[in-house]
Amino acid sequence: MKPSISAEHLRTTLRSHANPQNAKLLQGFFKTGPGEYGEGDIFIGVKVPQTRSVAKAFHVAPMKEVLGLLKSKIHEERLLALILLVNQYAHGDQKTKNAIFNAYLRNTRYINNWDLVDLSAPQIIGDHLLTRDRSILLTLARSRNIWKRRIGVLATFRFIKEKDFPDSLAIAEMLLNDGHDLIHKAVGWMLREIGKREVAVLETFLLRHYKTMPRTMLRYAIERFPENKRQGYLKGSI
Repeated sequence: MKPSISAEHLRTTLRSHANPQNAKLLQGFFKTGPGEYGEGDIFIGVKVPQTRSVAKAFHVAPMKEVLGLLKSKIHEERLLALILLVNQYAHGDQKTKNAIFNAYLRNTRYINNWDLVDLSAPQIIGDHLLTRDRSILLTLARSRNIWKRRIGVLATFRFIKEKDFPDSLAIAEMLLNDGHDLIHKAVGWMLREIGKREVAVLETFLLRHYKTMPRTMLRYAIERFPENKRQGYLKGSI
């Protein structure tokens, strides 16, 4: 019988790839200084491909141990936990998917940087809600917590891939006056993804809001437009 895979085993394996120089760069990239969005987050300098490799090697790790790892103070350990959950959700039966979805929502406090949200919210929350009531997304989008709001936005990426846009547009409208740049970027990104599939839907939204929406949100949304049209939106002359 093979020994059970523990959170400590996962942690030890991941830390064998630690690199102090990478850690220093990541601390700056993810804004971990006082007053910044990632204040206090700790990195050990493991690259994402290495983290994915560890996740692949231990893909059968018990969910209890994975959730224990998700509560780590180390960013890459939380990242590993989320990659494991995403992979287990993708290959799990309905009982497993339900358990992972519910566990994710119970543990959003640990999904507390943009990369952690972006690699997991569409694959778990978005996928699970494709054929279910989606009201939880509005609750998340109204949260005072920036990462819950970003989860609400990014989960809709899964719908967008199915050309299902209403929830993305409703949340985008809710967050037009959000005060955080990371939410502006997330909403603009989702709007751009809508435009890649149905540009008329994006332009209908923009014509209603582009003169008052945050500049960063607008820039992200129109990134793929021809230059003359992009400039028209930026100059307010559309």
